[in-house]
Amino acid sequence: MPTPRVLATPAAEATIDLLRDENGPLMFHQSGGCCDGSSPMCFAKGEFRIGGNDVWLGQIHGCDFFMSTSQFEYWQHTQLTVDVTKGRGASFSLEIPLGVRFLIRSRLFTEAESKDMAPVMQGEEYLEQQA
Repeated sequence: MPTPRVLATPAAEATIDLLRDENGPLMFHQSGGCCDGSSPMCFAKGEFRIGGNDVWLGQIHGCDFFMSTSQFEYWQHTQLTVDVTKGRGASFSLEIPLGVRFLIRSRLFTEAESKDMAPVMQGEEYLEQQA
């Protein structure tokens, strides 16, 4: 089995379950900074427009996970783990009313993991597969 590029902690999965119960299918996009910092943003599936400048990294707990192509250039050698912590984030992410926020923990892939990476897709390729 290929090395996954993105994972979720049990606490993040429990939060995803709560949000999915309220909002239906979900998706994530790793924010690139600015006013919302650099945090994973959770949206109802389809509420964030994916395009040619996005990369699909895989799924966490049944939710597609994306980031911008330019950000992926920097983070392609790291495994991302979505976690959750108490406190209000400065974003439009769905978990904010729960009094928690998603965050990313990262680590570099080992040499062995780097040789067996899960594939990524450009946003346009992802959208074509969904059509």
